Amino acid sequence: MNKKILITGGPGTGKTELINELENQGFNCEKEISREITESEQKKGVDQFFLKDPIEFSKRLMFLRTNQYNKIQNVNYTFFDRGVHEIIAYLNFIKIKYDDYFIISAKKIVYDKIFILPPWEDIYINDNQRYESFKECKEIHNEILKIYRELKIEIIMLEKNSVSQRVDTVLELIKK
Repeated sequence: MNKKILITGGPGTGKTELINELENQGFNCEKEISREITESEQKKGVDQFFLKDPIEFSKRLMFLRTNQYNKIQNVNYTFFDRGVHEIIAYLNFIKIKYDDYFIISAKKIVYDKIFILPPWEDIYINDNQRYESFKECKEIHNEILKIYRELKIEIIMLEKNSVSQRVDTVLELIKK
């Protein structure tokens, strides 16, 4: 019984802190991998690979996130820091055309529960990979909500509260 639980939301909403705390408590967690792609390209001199070539970036990310999802795990729960559906949300955010590959690929991935963290200005910070403004964070959040609605996928919105309170809520809800 390996339940696959997605922790998602716009940039800077506390996903990684939540994932890190779940990992500290002994849960199996798959880390966000878009930063690896961005950092790898930055070493080659490409500041923001997603902005330079959003389709190629997104194809690489879809491949890597699908591999994360398909890994065989002998644990009760695996938590994912972001999933495949957000790839589409980000492409929609920048208003770029894409082919059916992304929708077809995303429909093959089914998480047992999806938790979305809302935009939260008090904890939002920029860094070398997170270039979006807080206003853009809210727009991305709306695109994420929209793609889940369009695909008729149920989501659970977490409240803005401490990491430990968020962890407690997630654990309580996945055990129901």
